[in-house]
Amino acid sequence: MGKFRDAITPNWIKKYLLIYREQGFKAMLKAAGWKIVLLIFMYYLIRDSILYILIPYLIAKGFLSL
Repeated sequence: MGKFRDAITPNWIKKYLLIYREQGFKAMLKAAGWKIVLLIFMYYLIRDSILYILIPYLIAKGFLSL
């Protein structure tokens, strides 16, 4: 990984990324369990809710002017 990516990636994720790169998704799932899948799902759910629901709503209401 690059220096910047190393700096912003939490240590507990680095371990699972290494397993994923070397052994694949099934091995990572065995090592991390379903909690990593749930964590990824929640991340994208929150991110997409902000991008596609909250920001357009605030723009339409006039709270954000872009």
